[in-house]
Amino acid sequence: MTRRTKNVLFIMCDQLRADYLSCFGHPKLHTPNLDRLASRGVIFDRAYVQSPVCGPSRMSYYTGRYVHSHGASWNFVPLKAGEMTIGDHLRPLGVQSVLVGKTHMRADYAGMSRLGIDPNSQIGVRIAECGFDPYERDDGIHPYSGHDPDPNYNRYLEEQGFGGDNPWENWANTGVDADGKERSGWFLKYSTLAAKVPDEHAETPYITRRAMDFMNEAGEQPWCLHLSYIKPHWPYIVPEPYASLYSADDVLPVVRSEVERENPHPVYAAMMRHRVSQTFSRDGVREAVIPAYMGLIKQIDDQLGLLFDFMEAKGLMDNTMIVFTSDHGDYLGDHWMGEKDLFHDPVIRMPLIIVDPDERADATRGTRCQHLVEAVDIAPTFLDVYGGPPVPHVIDGRSLRPLLFGETPRDWRDYVVCEYDFAFQDARIELDVDPIDSWMRMIFDGRWKYVLFENFRPMLYDLQTDPNEFHDLGADPAYEDVRERLHEALFQWARRPRQRVTVSDAAISSVEVQARISEGGILIGYWDEEDLATARQSFKPRFASTNPLVRETLDRLTRTEET
Repeated sequence: MTRRTKNVLFIMCDQLRADYLSCFGHPKLHTPNLDRLASRGVIFDRAYVQSPVCGPSRMSYYTGRYVHSHGASWNFVPLKAGEMTIGDHLRPLGVQSVLVGKTHMRADYAGMSRLGIDPNSQIGVRIAECGFDPYERDDGIHPYSGHDPDPNYNRYLEEQGFGGDNPWENWANTGVDADGKERSGWFLKYSTLAAKVPDEHAETPYITRRAMDFMNEAGEQPWCLHLSYIKPHWPYIVPEPYASLYSADDVLPVVRSEVERENPHPVYAAMMRHRVSQTFSRDGVREAVIPAYMGLIKQIDDQLGLLFDFMEAKGLMDNTMIVFTSDHGDYLGDHWMGEKDLFHDPVIRMPLIIVDPDERADATRGTRCQHLVEAVDIAPTFLDVYGGPPVPHVIDGRSLRPLLFGETPRDWRDYVVCEYDFAFQDARIELDVDPIDSWMRMIFDGRWKYVLFENFRPMLYDLQTDPNEFHDLGADPAYEDVRERLHEALFQWARRPRQRVTVSDAAISSVEVQARISEGGILIGYWDEEDLATARQSFKPRFASTNPLVRETLDRLTRTEET
């Protein structure tokens, strides 16, 4: 019996570095369930996100478009109403597109109001949820977070007897110190404490069960389920037994060098002065935080093991594509940085594992792919699964299925691009940069990483001779030719049109379109009726013109030809 893919499980973690999984090389953090997944599919070793920050990165995943195409350039910048997303592409093909977890989407209420769309209507909800039908939206529910979450998890905690004004804050993200005093997990100092909530009621197990609930309720209609965990994103606090699994002895050596602080690029220098960067550069901070970060990842892996066993028992592993990835990484003190504000690999290189049950993917199971791939490739891959035609005028990415099937696609990309709008950051204020000039863009060809700024010199790293990205060659005259080559490649990428999404390139190229222009009565440059008839013959297809003048002329000329 031929195996084909029916469903898609699209798993995303938040702020998960690729190198913090054992299948990507971590020597102490063992993730056997993700290793098992990788043994059934393909690991993409050179996969990159389109932005190092949550919101724009996720919008590129969901739309298949680069950041300057979709315009949601930072957290809480809404994806404008009208942008097509995974759900918009899949629903016409008969596929449910469902969300369980986080999107970091801010709804474009102004756009919906202008278009007369009720935010509570089905279409309004889909616009607000990145095109997904929300089975359960959970972006984290700190009362001052600015998120618009589904409050179900808070209600669930209350039903389990975990009270307070905000059980998510008071139980899932609070620990108790040796003196019996409650301490908030928002403070990095208290990452060493165990979260008060029991493991089975923590957010990762809860969201995993909600995914199982959906699978139990789903009927025969194919589905694409976006299971999106909010962890291991901060607050870096985890319940037992995970809080005690790792210690400071398990923390890998920091990846940074004093040379990075010697005359650094102005934007890099300003970002090293961000509060989170200065904190992570202090002695003892990484040793307090990273064991909790590792525990959160181990908890995710354990829950995925339960989910995969559940799917196996239901027969879903035989017909479900599974995609595991992250929206970006985390500096964790590397390069004198915290958070995710620049383009070093720990932040923009994403973990990507894909298992396609299609028998055509049998040839690549358990292998690693070295092609450069991007987050924008996920949406067209899903479209390909369900037989949808490519829409390159809408989607910037390319389907990864040929790589999964062991094929070498023609003209595969030579570089990846990543973008960041630092208008909302302290670095912009310190440097007195106008918001419109606060964009930076990176292009990486597999060896050279070039970063372009407005009003500042570029940055350049050679990852072949400097894999840790310590030596910025952006001002070195010896590498002017490399910078010029990558600058032109980035400029070529930027000047390609990406907003003509309502008419395909194929339609524009069609001779039938050109024939319709002339037969519609738009007669530009013709000398006489015979000139029109000659042109018409070159158009091959025959149409019934709606223009009386053209129709009469063509009918008369046709009769003359027949006579």
